[in-house]
Amino acid sequence: MDNIDRTETENEETGRWKNFNSWMKRKFNYECYMTFLNGCYSCKWEAQQKKARRPLCCCSLREQLFYPWLVVSFCLSTLLLFTWIETSNEYNGFDWVVFLGTGIWFFWSIVLLSFLGILAAYTALLLVLGFLLCWEKNQLYLHWYHKILILIVMLFCSFFLWILLTYWKDRWFTIGLSLQVFAPYIHLGSISVMVLLSWPVAFYLIHLEGEARMRRFQITNIERERNKRCNMRTKLRALQVAIGLPFVLILLCLYVVPLGIYSPCVQEKDKLGPKPYFFGHRGAAMLGPENTMMSFEKAVENGAHGLESDVQISLDKVAFLMHDYDLRRTTNILDIMPNASHTHSSFFYWDFLSTLNAGKWFSDSWIKPFFRMKPLSEADKERARNQKIPKLSELLELARKEKKLVIFDLNSPPRSHPARSSYIRLVVSVILDSKIEQHQIFWLPGSDRKYVRSKAPGFQHIGRLFTIEELRKENITRINVDYKRLFHNGLKEYKSANISINLYLVNEPWLFSLAWCSRIQSVTTDNLQVLKKINHPYYFMTPKFYLFMWIFMDIISAAFIIAILHFYWRRESQSEKILQGITSYTETPSVSFHDEVLEVVEIPGLLTKSKRKYPDSEVIIPEVVKETTAPTMHPTDDAGQPVPTGPAFEPIQAPTLDANREATLQTVLPTLEANEPTVPSVEKPPPES
Repeated sequence: MDNIDRTETENEETGRWKNFNSWMKRKFNYECYMTFLNGCYSCKWEAQQKKARRPLCCCSLREQLFYPWLVVSFCLSTLLLFTWIETSNEYNGFDWVVFLGTGIWFFWSIVLLSFLGILAAYTALLLVLGFLLCWEKNQLYLHWYHKILILIVMLFCSFFLWILLTYWKDRWFTIGLSLQVFAPYIHLGSISVMVLLSWPVAFYLIHLEGEARMRRFQITNIERERNKRCNMRTKLRALQVAIGLPFVLILLCLYVVPLGIYSPCVQEKDKLGPKPYFFGHRGAAMLGPENTMMSFEKAVENGAHGLESDVQISLDKVAFLMHDYDLRRTTNILDIMPNASHTHSSFFYWDFLSTLNAGKWFSDSWIKPFFRMKPLSEADKERARNQKIPKLSELLELARKEKKLVIFDLNSPPRSHPARSSYIRLVVSVILDSKIEQHQIFWLPGSDRKYVRSKAPGFQHIGRLFTIEELRKENITRINVDYKRLFHNGLKEYKSANISINLYLVNEPWLFSLAWCSRIQSVTTDNLQVLKKINHPYYFMTPKFYLFMWIFMDIISAAFIIAILHFYWRRESQSEKILQGITSYTETPSVSFHDEVLEVVEIPGLLTKSKRKYPDSEVIIPEVVKETTAPTMHPTDDAGQPVPTGPAFEPIQAPTLDANREATLQTVLPTLEANEPTVPSVEKPPPES
């Protein structure tokens, strides 16, 4: 009776869950939900009825072996997507490399980004669908269409990774730099993600613990299934370790990972260096056609401290500005002389080069040179349409008037060119003839430096990433290096030697912020109009603030995770108590007057005590006492009215006990369905004869 009262109390407490389940049945169709999951995962779109719960690991061996490949393909596609997102600073360079091979200018970097995003989303969708099917205890069957696509995804990702590791090794330096900037924020965000993941992890751990306890309870009562149940208990414990141990290890690593984090953006405010100044890369390449006077004038308008360009020598020894080795991309040579479109730029006379249009590709093309470039105004479009290839002397004249620095790459002419051996002296002569102040020239070419020093001692010589000893030997106090070289200790040895550093090519704000926090003196950029508006480095924080956020997030996350575990543990314990009460009641042996011989013991007064032959149980059988001459006393109520009564005693029959037990089970089992614990089947022992 105590068990019955307890189950009735539990039914009252779960009444609100019954109302919730009825609302879910009205708003949510389980059959449609399961049909959708199986249709997307297994391509089986037949209506799925709610089936009985299957045991754990009910999938076939083939599906169990293939699911890790799905996980691997998801990890590879996600890694490539993350890598390509972080190398957004190189998108224009990638498009240029593809143009050299195909002759077609397009946003190939964006196409590749979209493709990698589709692969990552596809594999992630299959993982989520598989997880939901496992949650519903449904058997997994991945359609062979999906299996073929997963193998193709793995092959493509492996091939692309091989290309990155073989030909673009320096792209991984960009990933390292991005981690230096975003490491504190990734750390705090990862702790938040672990708190969210603790909800399903706690559910599975506590659920598996309940399963294991129930298996142990069944072992003690059903000895004939000992071996099979023990194997299942071992699997349950192994699943607990496989789920819980990695989660705990990752969480502990996140709690202590700030001890090994290095980020230049985490420093005191008084140690932050001045804002780097800008060199306009080929002018302002996002505001005007590159290496044209319009582009250089736009760079001056947007506050560029210096102008960067590329110099080549024409066939009649005129120094002009051009980056590419041919004229296809930035001029209209295909319309005027298509047969000579692949000819080297230096093999044309200046009279012909000066007639080419160098701006229509920028203003009238349906594909913009830069993906994030803003639309041009009508005045700028008209101005761009009239741009020509400029001489070096025109750039020097603009720099002299505006007091701007000039840095350029000097491309050596081909071997058969008439200026092959004299192009250095030719360019120095052009610079000296322009009357520009010599200290405004940042001389970058490394050839024939002795002659340059003798003719123009005021030039500021710029070196590459040479050793400090070589730089001191050449009396060089400034270097021009790729921004990815910042990954190597932040170029600290050069800073300690008082060598100024210019980084190229810096277009992304986060990368510019990293250069600022690393105390870099100057950067070369295409994105002048955006970087000039940054007045404080992004993602900057002080060490004290980061320490506070670290401790605060650790404490809050630990409290949330413990609370979630406690919630599921308490819920599982309540379900287990209900289950134990039902199991103990159903295992009580029923009374059978046909199969057992009772010994009748007379009890003076009223009852007759009947004993079984079995010493461990007894049943009290009431019997009617023989009538006497004493009158029968009928009970009355407070008003003196007789109260109707039934028979004083009736023999208790075995069917009555069975009916009571069935009624109790029908009352208690809905409670178990609401809480959904796993109730193993309890077999009744066969009656003994």
